[in-house]
Amino acid sequence: MINVTKTFLPPIEEYHKQLQRAWDNQWLTNRGELVLELEEKLKNHLEVSNIIIANNGTVPLQIALKILGKGGEIITTPFSYVATTAAIVWESCKPVFVDIHPEFLTIDETKIEEAITSKTTAILATHVFGNPCNVNAIEIIAKKHNLKVIYDAAHCFGVRYYDKSIFDYGDVSTCSFHATKLFHTGEGGAIFTKNPDLHHKFFYSHNFGHNGALAFHGLGINGKISELQAAMGLSVLPYMNEIIFERKNIVDFYNSNLNLSQIQTLKIRKNTVWNYSYYPIICQTDEQLLRIEKKLNENEIFPRRYFYPSLNTIEYVKGEVMPISESIAERILCLPLFVGLSTPELEKIVSLINENL
Repeated sequence: MINVTKTFLPPIEEYHKQLQRAWDNQWLTNRGELVLELEEKLKNHLEVSNIIIANNGTVPLQIALKILGKGGEIITTPFSYVATTAAIVWESCKPVFVDIHPEFLTIDETKIEEAITSKTTAILATHVFGNPCNVNAIEIIAKKHNLKVIYDAAHCFGVRYYDKSIFDYGDVSTCSFHATKLFHTGEGGAIFTKNPDLHHKFFYSHNFGHNGALAFHGLGINGKISELQAAMGLSVLPYMNEIIFERKNIVDFYNSNLNLSQIQTLKIRKNTVWNYSYYPIICQTDEQLLRIEKKLNENEIFPRRYFYPSLNTIEYVKGEVMPISESIAERILCLPLFVGLSTPELEKIVSLINENL
């Protein structure tokens, strides 16, 4: 069986070595030695000024929306994982969808201003499959209308844009460290901001609002990560160059061997150092997609219709029609991409796709 992804697991003895430290300290949660060390190593690896590690990638979105969304309208993309929209609704804000660019698949910045109203408080955009939004244009719009910018950068570990970390853009960026991501802690995530005041608010908000043991800065929830998760992160991080290298080779194989005259692939923005996080193909029709998916499934190969459906169509939002997002969502398929995917397996995947275009 070949799934769309497979968790990278470091040698188990290396994980045991990190776990032993937690056992020796007898400290499993509340920002122990391993969490603090992982944060420092991630800051250095990513070249960012600060990071708060959290227990998943959704809680950082919720915290950012609680602080910056203020119950208002949030301009967002219909083409993302459901967590993006769900976090908006969960935090009592209203998602206002803007359609996407047909090649980059990120929010179409040229359509944002017409969606702004007096109730708009923020823009929440997704760097889709690690492909950056047009952050410069979005920043200009946000400043003009006094809006906050939140980036769902769940797929973006290691991505750089104009020679700096993608996490340095916007008022806040969030990332996922889920087991399916390039870098992972089993479950986990992170929140980034260059603003010291926001960093302070985000920090106490992910720790019940604590100001020391007995006082509180304000409202908070439990978004902390454990030492067990940090141990996994410390074990995975040394392999990031190897992980990126292998994934790049797989992407290069797909690019060289798929019949790209019959399908569309993701267009990466110029000045991007990409992380090879996903390999989506966009079929000409949904019938073509279903034919390819069926043939792959019959051969124990399981790509994923990612992202489907377009989020403006889900029951609890019922947004306006988004023709580009809805069309892409009907025709997009992410192919298997993970460390350890062999050349014979890749040849089989490519052959089955090319034969069924």
